[in-house]
Amino acid sequence: MTRLNETHDAGLQSWVASANAASCDFPIQNLPFAVFRRAGSNEAFRGGVAIGDQIVDLAAVQARGVFTGEAAAAAASASGPTLNPFMTLGPAAWSALRLALSRALRAGSPAEQTLRPCLVPQSEVEYTVPAHIGDYTDFYTSIHHATSVGRLFRPDNPLLPNYKWVPIGYHGRASSIEVSGQSFPRPVGQTLPAGAATPVFGPSKRLDYELELGVFVGTGNERGSRIGIDEAEAHVFGLCLLNDWSARDLQAWEYQPLGPFLSKNFATTISPWIVTLEALAPFRVEWTRPAEDPQPLPYLESGANRAKGALDIRLQVLVETAQMREAGQAPAPLSQTSFRHAYWTIAQMVAHHTVNGCNLQPGDLLGSGTESGPTPEEAGSLLELTFGGKQPLVLPNGQTRTFLEDGDAVVMRGWCEKPGAARIGFGEVVGRVLPALV
Repeated sequence: MTRLNETHDAGLQSWVASANAASCDFPIQNLPFAVFRRAGSNEAFRGGVAIGDQIVDLAAVQARGVFTGEAAAAAASASGPTLNPFMTLGPAAWSALRLALSRALRAGSPAEQTLRPCLVPQSEVEYTVPAHIGDYTDFYTSIHHATSVGRLFRPDNPLLPNYKWVPIGYHGRASSIEVSGQSFPRPVGQTLPAGAATPVFGPSKRLDYELELGVFVGTGNERGSRIGIDEAEAHVFGLCLLNDWSARDLQAWEYQPLGPFLSKNFATTISPWIVTLEALAPFRVEWTRPAEDPQPLPYLESGANRAKGALDIRLQVLVETAQMREAGQAPAPLSQTSFRHAYWTIAQMVAHHTVNGCNLQPGDLLGSGTESGPTPEEAGSLLELTFGGKQPLVLPNGQTRTFLEDGDAVVMRGWCEKPGAARIGFGEVVGRVLPALV
């Protein structure tokens, strides 16, 4: 696990003035990565690093010879249309570039005049998915979500007996993952209406979001090998926000016996910025398992994972209806929770994924599964917030929602903050529902 170093000093200030605001998602202590170009241009997409309301253009950094040695090689590998070559280099290279950027962007740095022309305002760019995602696995790490949803689908047996023993996951569809701003038509498929004996075909009537974190794999492993739990985080490049859109009525009909299919494969939206595990080091917390629950099998157990395997990442979801958008009203908050409540950690997900010799590759994406907290208002989906659609939510403008309607946009935000540490943000991920193609 990454230890605290000079880049985490809460007192650091940047010569990029916007990075020093107390509410800024991207202070000098963060320095997350994305792939961007100027909006509406024919420029090549290339890697960049957020600082305040600006982006450090890594292709420009390379061209101007700002860095030397390992940091220069790392910047070159991150300056192309995907971050996969940079991810492949591993933690030493990631850390070297982050340290070089931190020193160059600090107030009083002699690199300011050389680096300033490499800045591009975030307000002038568009983003793409930051890595080629070869494979996507979605986990189910929130026991609170699993229990609540299980109770709706299986009232007599809400939590299946394997849940407390094994990190549950399924393989999703990588081709439909897009970056924030994604709009997609309402999914269609088969559903089984209540009391009916025959399914019908048509648009989903119970479209939902799922509040998740995405975990980008950095260095992979050879097929037939496994990644031990104490080495797992060295194979993780960083985290993003993830919305795993879900058609609940399609899901209820199709998920047995093999799990989600059309109910999940139509769209997944991720935030453009990947926050490195190194940046998140100040927000590690103890991972605990109730004493009365089964304790992890040896390959999922570790003293380091117990001591600091969890992360206190605060997560929020909001909705913006078409009516709210037309009236110029701000999105309405629906819920807020923390990743610290997860039943399984990132290290346990990676260790379990590879224990049978599965080979992860740079750029692979792992979803955390819906992150819901222990109280009803911390639920990470409408399915839970409305108790299966039985209790509609009343929005500030008087509109109600049980599930998403056409024109609705879902906004998710994430951040970390605590006394003595700089606030680290993830930005936001936004996606909008369009009418079905019928």
